[in-house]
Amino acid sequence: MYTPWFISMFTVIAVYFLDRWENKHIKSLFDWVPAILLAYIIPALISFLMDVDYSQANIHNFSKDYFIPLAIIAVMSSLSLNQLKAIGWKPILLFAGGSIFIAVFPVLLGMGFSSTDLVVETLVDQEYWKGIPPIVGSWIGGSTSQLVLKELVECPENIFLSVLVMDNILVNIWTILMFQTIKKSTFLNKRLKITDLQMPEDIRSEEGKKLSSWASAVILLGVVFACNFLIESFVAKIVLLSFAGLALSNFIKNWNFKFALKAGGILIIVVMAVLGLKLQFATLGFNVSFLGFLIVWLLGHFVFMMILAKLLNINMAWVPIASMANVGGIATAPAVTAAYEKKWMPHAIVLAILSMATGTFWGMLTIWLLKVFLV
Repeated sequence: MYTPWFISMFTVIAVYFLDRWENKHIKSLFDWVPAILLAYIIPALISFLMDVDYSQANIHNFSKDYFIPLAIIAVMSSLSLNQLKAIGWKPILLFAGGSIFIAVFPVLLGMGFSSTDLVVETLVDQEYWKGIPPIVGSWIGGSTSQLVLKELVECPENIFLSVLVMDNILVNIWTILMFQTIKKSTFLNKRLKITDLQMPEDIRSEEGKKLSSWASAVILLGVVFACNFLIESFVAKIVLLSFAGLALSNFIKNWNFKFALKAGGILIIVVMAVLGLKLQFATLGFNVSFLGFLIVWLLGHFVFMMILAKLLNINMAWVPIASMANVGGIATAPAVTAAYEKKWMPHAIVLAILSMATGTFWGMLTIWLLKVFLV
C-alpha cells in the first residue's frame, strides 16, 4: 500500500515550502505552530478525513530503520569540536548544568511527591511518565532526540501529541521571557556582583572547499546501511551512529557541516510526517496537572542556572543563551542572543548544536532513572 508514503511525501513537501513562504500570515502561523508539529498533525488529519488507520503500515518500520538513524547521524555530524573550544569552559559548564537539571529534576520531583495524585494517577496510572523522556529530548536535543526517545520509551500517540502541544506553548512563552531576561543582563550583573564579563573568543567559520552535498549524502547513507546490516538493537544503532556522526565531522577536514545540519532538519520533518500516521484524534486529551508539572520543571531549570551562573561568576547573559540553546534550539538561541550581543550569535548556535548532539543520551538517563525510582 503506497498511500501512507504519498501522504508523508505530500506533508513533507507542503511543510517545507510553507515554512519558507515569505507571507506574513504564514510566518505568523509558524511562530506559534512550528513545522514539526504541523508535520505531525497533517497526516493525522488526512487519515481522519479518509477514515483509515495507518498505524500498522510498513512505512513505520522503514522510518525506524532508516529515517530516524539518518536524522541522528546528520545532526551529530554538524557539530565541530574546534568551534566548541572557542566558547570557553564556563558557558559550556553552565549549559551542561541546565541539561543535567532537565534530565534529573522530574525524577527527583516524582520521588519527593510519590504519594500525590500527580505521580500516582497522572504519571504512573495514566502513563504520562512516558511523555517525560520526549520532553527531555525536546528541551535538550530538539526534535531528533524527542523522536528517538519517543520510540525508546514507547510513548502512546495520544500522550505524545498532548506533550507536543504543551511543549510548543511553553517554549513560545519561554522564548518571550528569555528575550526580556537577556535585556536585563547588565542590571543582573550589577545586582549579583558578577565581575567576569569578558567576551568569548571569536568563532571562525571553517574555510576551504567542502565535500559536495552528494558526496556527504552518500557517506551518511553508507554508514546507516552498514549499521543496519551489522546491528539489530535500535538503542545500539543510535549510540553507534551518534559517535559515527561526531567522527565524520571532526576527522574529515572538508566535511560539509551546512549540508549535514540542513539534511537533519528535513529528515526530522520526514520522521514526524510518518509518526503522524499513527495518531488517532479520538484518543486526544489535555492533562492540566501534567502542564503544571512542566511549568515547575522549566522554572526550576532557570533558577538552577541563575544560581550556577552566580557561583561561576559568569555574565548573566549566558543564562538565557544557554537556556534557549537547551529549550529553544538552533533557531531561537541566536535570536535571543542578538538582543544582547550579536557577536555572540555563533556561540549560541554551537551550544544549540551541542544540545542537539547530547539530548538523546540525557533522555536515556532519564528513562533509566524513571524506571528505577518512579515506575
